[in-house]
Amino acid sequence: MAGENDKFEIYQDKRGEWRWRRLATNGKIVGAASEGYKSKKDAEKNMKRGPNPKDKWEFYKDKRGEHRWRRRAVNGEIIGASSEGYKSKKDAEANASRQGFEG
Repeated sequence: MAGENDKFEIYQDKRGEWRWRRLATNGKIVGAASEGYKSKKDAEKNMKRGPNPKDKWEFYKDKRGEHRWRRRAVNGEIIGASSEGYKSKKDAEANASRQGFEG
């Protein structure tokens, strides 16, 4: 399974909000919170969110022509997004699978 050895980190950003990031074994960030949370508990809850068939996965090209993804909850809130752009949609989908995308 992709990313089974990834490590999660919870931290406070410059504004004092809680965020999470997912690191691959090589130390590269392969996922991150798309927003800050007032409490560490809320950031952890978002980080541990598993696959939900009602979530919507969007794949798109950014202004530089790189492929990215974002995940939206039923209420339309963005609950995850790629932390970088990828040369191909396939690479973006592979990164999204680390976050629960099942294609």
